[in-house]
Amino acid sequence: MPSTTTRASIQAAPAQIQAAPLAARKALFWDRTARKYAADPIADPEGYEATLLRVQSLLCREHDVLEMGCGTGTTALRLAPFTGHLLATDVSAGMIAIAREKLAAQPVPQLSFALADADAPWAAPCSHDALLAFNLLHLVSDLDEALAHAARALRPDGLLISKTPCIAEMNPLVPWLALPLMRVIGKAPHVLCLRTEELQSAMVRQGLDIVCVEWHGTRGKDVRPFIVARKPA
Repeated sequence: MPSTTTRASIQAAPAQIQAAPLAARKALFWDRTARKYAADPIADPEGYEATLLRVQSLLCREHDVLEMGCGTGTTALRLAPFTGHLLATDVSAGMIAIAREKLAAQPVPQLSFALADADAPWAAPCSHDALLAFNLLHLVSDLDEALAHAARALRPDGLLISKTPCIAEMNPLVPWLALPLMRVIGKAPHVLCLRTEELQSAMVRQGLDIVCVEWHGTRGKDVRPFIVARKPA
């Protein structure tokens, strides 16, 4: 069952969404694309499975885990059985609705879904043993602020487990031409053009220790580092 702090996080999340105009704008974009997002195939299934196995090795069945930016819940459904409880959150009500449909079709007792914005203080201090952020950190409005919230929510010795597209490491035409054009026509959200070193530095600025930096991609150049950082005990 969810802990007291976890239940408080669930209850607080909708109010946070209503109070944040920026969150509402982000939610609107992802609400519009939620059904298409849910239908899109995973681009690198082998790399995805490698990441799942690695994350499973870092979790245990006594952990309270929070996932930020869970999308339509596919990853949460796979990982929740390896936790004590997994609260999976997203800023988009459309995404969460699809995630709850999946959960109803495939019940997992350890899993629950809730609305929350990664840019807001969405969890009580020291309330979780692990935080998951997959394909999320390049989408936050302020990287340092989002990581500060994450660090605050972790218990001592807790882990931030992330995998992030580092767009600045892609072909220059992507960050400087393709993405701006797609944003103009409403086909892409605001993104941060990050490098792996910038992600690590931002985590260290928030008092986290880097545990590992790995690449799990199996198709071409991998620009999505898997980074695990620990909150010092």
